[in-house]
Amino acid sequence: MANHKSAIKRHRQNLLARARNRAVKTRVRNVIKAVRAALIGGDAAAAETALLTATKVLDKAATKKIIHWKTAARNISRLSTAVSKAKSA
Repeated sequence: MANHKSAIKRHRQNLLARARNRAVKTRVRNVIKAVRAALIGGDAAAAETALLTATKVLDKAATKKIIHWKTAARNISRLSTAVSKAKSA
């Protein structure tokens, strides 16, 4: 454990950031699962609604640098493609 006042504060801040980042990453995984579940269920309208939410959550996580922006873009692209295929089918 740190002894200096600044190091103790930094440790406290790191714990808070870690908790926040874990919560955001969990949310990202859950919204992606929601889109995929709607696609598997064959509900294109629900998938489209879930995609809008997923896009917003992924973009926000990328903006806050919790996930890499290219990872967010790749996930959004793949989900969008899958939803558009489901709508056309």
